[in-house]
Amino acid sequence: MAKKGIIVGLNINSKSEDFNELMIELENLCSAYNIDVVGSITQNAKQVNRAYYIGIGKVEELLNIIKQEKADIVVFYNELSTSQLKNLEEKLNCEIIDRTALILDIFAQRAKTREAKLQVEVASLRYMLPRLIGSNENLGRQSGGVGTKNRGSGEKKLELDRRRIEEKITSLNRELDDLKFQRETQRNMRKKSNLPNVALVGYTNAGKSSIMNELVDIFKNSEEKKVFEKNMLFATLETSIRSIVLQDNKEFLLSDTVGFVSNLPHDLVKAFRSTLEEVCEADVLLHVIDVSNPSYKNHIKVTVDTLNQIGANDIPIINIYNKIDLVDEELLNDIVDDIGKEGIFVSAKKNINIDKMIKCICDSIFKDYIRCKLLIPYSEGNVASYFNHNTSVINTEYMEEGTLLDVECSNIEYNKYKKYVLE
Repeated sequence: MAKKGIIVGLNINSKSEDFNELMIELENLCSAYNIDVVGSITQNAKQVNRAYYIGIGKVEELLNIIKQEKADIVVFYNELSTSQLKNLEEKLNCEIIDRTALILDIFAQRAKTREAKLQVEVASLRYMLPRLIGSNENLGRQSGGVGTKNRGSGEKKLELDRRRIEEKITSLNRELDDLKFQRETQRNMRKKSNLPNVALVGYTNAGKSSIMNELVDIFKNSEEKKVFEKNMLFATLETSIRSIVLQDNKEFLLSDTVGFVSNLPHDLVKAFRSTLEEVCEADVLLHVIDVSNPSYKNHIKVTVDTLNQIGANDIPIINIYNKIDLVDEELLNDIVDDIGKEGIFVSAKKNINIDKMIKCICDSIFKDYIRCKLLIPYSEGNVASYFNHNTSVINTEYMEEGTLLDVECSNIEYNKYKKYVLE
């Protein structure tokens, strides 16, 4: 059953021009965590209230809405301090969380793999560490010695809790390092296959998983190979990799990654940096943008900034403007005029311009492929079979000396089988 929630945001000195859009995003985050938003409070103020974050008048207004709507939880856009959380809970007699805690809860709920679960746990512990609150009795000295009461002062309960959390973080990071080593080994094996790597990146809920599933549908037609997709924020938390084999036997790896979001908690960016390393290894990035979202320009900026943070800013990018089926023609023309002609406008759900997107990907990752003719003796049929199954064979002729293949192949394949090439 969904909790009833109220969202709260403070715009200090009206500095945030996209404040309303940020509040809409907060509501969407609540929906992703099964919180039904029944009220919203915003305030423009010169400074933060040290006790309650928002002004005391707004606190009273919030209390009235909680009583009126019988709300279970209040979600603040802004990150709250320990004392602010404590004061608000006492004043409002209601569960209080901030946006960072909400995102951590969503990630914890959605994480499926061992690595994702560990990363979320580390981020949650780091978030918790400065917010430890000890009640008066817990802050008393714990017994540190045996015998006389003066032997050893022991540790404060709060200090003991902090030390335990720090030790837990260290232990989890060790396990993550082991998993990272396993992933690097898998990545190195993929590199040895010499297949181009294409990574889907973009703001959360832009439609990256839908695009992956559309390509899987076209070239694989296998339900079990599809990735989870849903119209909600953070539907994907792990990197999924699929092999896409085109009709001309050309092949590339396609990676679906966790979506970005504005003001992503620092500890989560740090925790998921290892997962996003897959992005840094890509030959081409498909930047998927939801043009039906009014905030798409800000989403583009957030994605570009995040790519800069993880060191992926030098990788070639193809902009994919998705969900054009949800935008009327006049508005779409305005968007095209505003953005310019660069990029491809698609609808993954309606299969609009997906063929153009595939061509653009191929033009980018297979641009160094070589067109050549090979004469392969009949006694070496295994070589001819390799080219028939793994490369784009444009024409086949059976000559007296052997099989003449007109092919398009990678530079590595060309050099490996150069002795068969007709100059």
